[in-house]
Parts: sequence; structure tokens; C-alpha cells
Amino acid sequence: MKAIHFRMATGTLADFDWALVRSFLAVLDAGSISAAAKHGGAQQPTLSRHVAELEAQLGAPLFERTGRGVTPTGAALAIADAARRMEDAALAVARGLATARSATRGVVRVTTSQVAATWLLPAVLARLQRTHPEIEVELVASNELTNLLRREADIAVRMVRPAQQSLIARKLGEIEIVAAAHKSYLAKAPPLRVPEDLAAHRLIGYDRDDTIVRGAAKMGLALSRGDFALRTDDQVAYGRLVAEGAGVGFVARYNLRHWPGVVAVLPMLAVGSLPCWLAVHREIRSNPIVRTVYDFLAREIAPAIRS
Repeated sequence: MKAIHFRMATGTLADFDWALVRSFLAVLDAGSISAAAKHGGAQQPTLSRHVAELEAQLGAPLFERTGRGVTPTGAALAIADAARRMEDAALAVARGLATARSATRGVVRVTTSQVAATWLLPAVLARLQRTHPEIEVELVASNELTNLLRREADIAVRMVRPAQQSLIARKLGEIEIVAAAHKSYLAKAPPLRVPEDLAAHRLIGYDRDDTIVRGAAKMGLALSRGDFALRTDDQVAYGRLVAEGAGVGFVARYNLRHWPGVVAVLPMLAVGSLPCWLAVHREIRSNPIVRTVYDFLAREIAPAIRS
């Protein structure tokens, strides 16, 4: 068989259009431009133009027109195998893109405490949605660790380390707890310079939960349930009482940026801190969608709890 020599009559290899090759193969396989248009859904004028452009770029005719269709020339047969390899490569790229899209599309259920669900995670999840718009997130405000084990959630953000061996936990940092009050309250209240001054202030505490009482005892402050003028075990309501100037409360420092006018008081008072853990079920961590959200939360929450 005589060798076929091609010349790039117009354009360069950098300008080469895959659509021309796709149309060429459609006509080659169908045997006519009309049949290729019928089977492939493309318009006849588009196919004719693509074939003509490819012939112009190669500097050689690809088909001989006959009354019943087209017959491939030697030039067409010479490039057919290479064209099919290009088609296989294009299909492989398309499959790869589809796989990549499916790996970032789906629903991830995140559970955390009421406080974190209200003030810590909303900004983080908003950034997640902007970065990964195809991932749907369900946020569950719950203090139970067992919902990961029951597969009621995929990821948990907790202030206690999960003890279950089937869970993988990553510590993100320590959440500092501070005494805080609104400036409007402090402006009308007695001076608050040392921890002993708390006795003259309206304190906000928990109702049945003795966490604050036990924490105060470790600091040498003898507080009882009756020393708190306002009491609630609802963490969100507790925060709102502090934010509205109801008195002095004990809250996570990161919450202060959400409550205009609330400031930390008694900096010498070592109230303590809570660890922040990110947990996921061992079997689910290999899920690419869950892993994407898990890694994003790890990156974004760590700096958020330090501020």
C-alpha cells in the first residue's frame, strides 16, 4: 500500500479539534453523512463541515462521494486506527470526570452538640457548601455519641473523646471556657476585679447539671445551685441569657464573637477547657464523600475554636 503523506494545511496541532475526529468516525462507521446524522443526533451540515475542515487540515480528501453514500479514501483508512484510539481516550476522560463528580456528590450527616450546631458549625458548613456545592449536609444537634454507632450520622463533632473502638477520633484542639458578661450588665453591676467579687453578681448557671459547680470547686470557689439567679440546662438558652446581659456566665470563648457586646471577665480565673474531637465510624471513613467533609471540618474547626 502506498504511503499517505499529510500536510497541516491550516492551523497547528495545538488548534486541533477533537470534534472533527468524532464526526469523521461517525461518517466512517455509518457509511454516509445522512446515516451518521440519524444515528448520532448531529446535524448533516455540521458533519459535512467537520469532515471538510479535517480534510483541509490534513491536506487530503477523506471520502469519495457516491450516489448511495461515501467511500473512505486511503487517507481515511490510514488515520482510522489513530482516530479510534483518540475516541477511546476521550471516552476514558469522560468516564473519569463522571467518577470524580460522583465522588463528591451525595449526603453527609453531621452531628454535634446544641452549642456547636448553633454557633460553631454554621459558618464552617457555609464555607463547605461554597467549596463543595454538590455535597448535601444534614446537621443534627444531639449530645449522644451512640448515633455514630447506630449509623444515624456519618461524622460527629464532640467535646468528649469517643471510647468506642469502632470509631476513629481526631482531636482538633481545646475549647477555652471563660467567664463572660455583656457590657450593659457590667456597666450597672458592682466591680468585678477578682474571683471573690462574683458573690456580689447575678450568676447564670445550670439547673440539674452540676458541671459549673464542680468546676468552681476546682478553682477554690464554693458555689452551690442556689448561688445562680438564673438556671437552665439548655445550652442555647444559656448562651442567649449571657448575650442579653442577664448576668455573668461561663461559656466557650469562640462564642463571644457571635454575641456583640459580650466580653470575657476575670482573666486570672482558670475556668478550664473542653477538648474538641472529630469522630467518624471506621468503616465509613473510606467513603470519598464522607472523607471530603471529614477533612474539611478538621481544617476549618481547629482555627475556629482557637479564636
